[in-house]
This record gives sequence, structure tokens and C-alpha cells, in this order.
Amino acid sequence: MTRRYFGTDGVRGRVGEAPITPEFVMRLGYAAGRMLPKRDGQRSAVLIGKDTRISGYMLEAALEAGFSAAGVDVMLSGPLPTPAVSYLTRALRLSAGVVISASHNPFDDNGIKFFSADGNKLPDEMELQIEAALDEPMGCVRSDSLGKARRIDDAAGRYIEFCKGTFPSSLDLRGLRLVVDCAHGAAYQTAPHVFHELGAEVIEVGTAPNGLNINDHVGATHPQALQAAVLASKAHLGIALDGDADRLLMCDAEGRLYNGDELLYLIVKDRMRQGPVAGAVGTLMSNIGLEQAFARMGLGFARAKVGDRYVLEMLQERGWLYGGEGSGHLLCLDCHTTGDGTISALQVLSAIKRSGQTLAEQTADLTLFPQTLINVKIQRGFDWQQHAGLKQACAQVEDQLGRDGRILIRPSGTEPLLRVMVEARDDETAQRHARHIADSLGV
Repeated sequence: MTRRYFGTDGVRGRVGEAPITPEFVMRLGYAAGRMLPKRDGQRSAVLIGKDTRISGYMLEAALEAGFSAAGVDVMLSGPLPTPAVSYLTRALRLSAGVVISASHNPFDDNGIKFFSADGNKLPDEMELQIEAALDEPMGCVRSDSLGKARRIDDAAGRYIEFCKGTFPSSLDLRGLRLVVDCAHGAAYQTAPHVFHELGAEVIEVGTAPNGLNINDHVGATHPQALQAAVLASKAHLGIALDGDADRLLMCDAEGRLYNGDELLYLIVKDRMRQGPVAGAVGTLMSNIGLEQAFARMGLGFARAKVGDRYVLEMLQERGWLYGGEGSGHLLCLDCHTTGDGTISALQVLSAIKRSGQTLAEQTADLTLFPQTLINVKIQRGFDWQQHAGLKQACAQVEDQLGRDGRILIRPSGTEPLLRVMVEARDDETAQRHARHIADSLGV
């Protein structure tokens, strides 16, 4: 069954346009509230968190109304990272957690994503049930059964302590000067405190949200601000989160950036020094250089579909603990049930402290292949898998690359685009082959 509203990371779109309208979001809250399991015979309760977008106020009120009409109690945290909502949903023994965020998108987008009682993203089956319930008329429970709402004043403090608890008690961050870029997003009240309370000198970037500036030339999607701040302040390291703080990029004292593939490699390598690691999960987009490096280490490696929810599903299926995406979504299931930029940064910092090596030194034996990605506009419904010219071009490129690269063709999940990705030993080869495949579509 095809999902109409839920994508790989909840319901997302432009504010004021379907489905991100107050009326739809209220119905979404009502539909979700009707599907939630009861807590030991008591009424259901959910936690609603959000990032710093101005539209969060409106959508929070709409969700609250929908849940209340369904007889569900609501706890409101205010601005809080997505992984913090996941943690607090488990810690408070709630029926579900809801995050109002469009992650790394501009401020005029927004979205709704759900966590189950165990802190994981909702399974596809539950999302389909909610979508089916959206087709039914919205009602309202009796007045004496309406849900109540209250604010949680210590939500940020609880989460800060949880993050600090994932850092080894035998270590601290004293002597480190860190630039922490929160993208004017959800972590502006939490991430700087985590690193400061562990002993680091913290230089803040992107911690003055105004509702309109989230991800605006700051954060993990615009790391130039981080690099400039690191160089200007002579910091040892830089940490960049995205708008909802589940994504991480880092840079060293020279301003050199490290993506999710490199950070995953460093974390896994550090864990292997402490004990056996069965394997790691990447995605179809993970660099072939990462796969080859893990193979040299004798480590199992598997590729999931693009999206951290699919990485998590594969980790759970295999009983593994570590996975991630090049974009910076990293999963350390020995620390948290979901991707968390702040906690991932702490795992990198603990590896640096334990080894006494820099980021560059710890990733020196990892050689990433240059990647070229071309987005080709196509018409909706275009059957690219049966396109003869594309098949021929892909066969030619695969034959020429051999083991020195790979290709990946995949449709966008949100736009009428076909994404053509080629990895090769050098930039020129990757670009040439990617262009040849894109041109074969004749569009």
C-alpha cells in the first residue's frame, strides 16, 4: 500500500500548502491519537517538541487540539532536538513522541514526525493506519474525556544530562576549544551546555534563532560558517548540527570537514579497540571507500535504503549497533535509539581523547572515492528502469569502472528527479561517467 502523506521522515512540506496546514495537522493529531495504544488502561499521553521555525507555534497548537479531541493528554517541551523527544518519550513512559520540524530545510518548510513509545520512529504499518484514519470524519470525545495539556519545564535539562551520560566518566573535555554551530535550530539551548559542562571551552555559532533564520547559512548544511569560526578562533575542533540536531558534521583545526562516512569509520574503529564489533550499516549512498576500509578490518558492512530509519531497521535486524549516512545521520545504539548529532559528536570526542590522535590521524587509512551526483528532471511516472539508453550507458560505465568505482541510480522520494551518482578513483572520471549516464536519458 502506497503512503500518501508520510515520507521517509514523517509528513513534510511548505507551510500553508497541503499537507502542512493547520486544518490537516489538527486532523493528523486526531487520527494519530485514535491509533495510539493505551497505557495500562489509562488514557494515552504524547510529548510534542519542535524546532525554532515560526510556524512551530501554529502547528503545535493544531496538533494539541487534535490530540485533545481524541482524548490524548499532551506534554509540551518547546524547542528541543528530535533525539531529545525520542529519549523523553521513553523516559516518561509515554505512548508516543511528536516532533514539529523540517530538519535541514529552510524555515518556510515544516513537518511532523512521530516516535513510538520505545523511542523508535513509527513502523510503516502504524503510519498506514494513521493515513487510513485520516479518511474518516474528525470527531471529538466527550468533554469529560478530553485530553489535557501541560508544559515540561525541565525537558532541556533532562536531555543535557542524558547526553553527558554517554561520554565516558573517566574522561573530560578540558583543554579543548570547540566551536558548536546549532544552525539557529533546536539544539541552541542544549548542545553548548553539554560540551561546556564536560569541560570544553565553547564558542557558539547559530544560537540566536528568530523563527526565520534556521539553517540560514549555518549548521551542517552550510558548514562554511563553522570552518570560518574554527579558523578565526583557533579552535581545536568544530561541531555542526542541523535544524533538529540529529545530523553531525565536524571540522578540525585546519578547517578540514569530516562527513558522516568518516565519522562513522572513526567511531567504529574506536569501538573495535575496546572489543569486538560485528558490523556496521551504511546506505546505498555510502562511499565505496568506507566499505573497502571496513572489509580490510574484517568488519561486516551492509547497505540499507537511503534514510536513517532504514539504517536503524537493518541494524535491528542484524543485531548490530553502529550505522549512518554520509550526510551526518549517525546511529550508536549502545547510546541512543535514534540518530543524535550531539551524542555522535561526544563519541568522536571520546575517541580523540582515548587515542590522543587527531581526526586526520584517525581517518588517515580511510580513502573516500570522489562522488558526482547529477539530478535529472523527469516526468512523473517515467519508467526509468526500462529505458534502453540508460541500461546501455550503465553497463558501459560499470564495465569501465570495474572495482574502481560504482554507480547508483535512484528516484527522488519527493520530487520528479532521477538521481545519478557515480564514484570513481578521481573526480574527472566520476564526472565524465555521471554525465554520460545522465545524457543517455535524453531529457
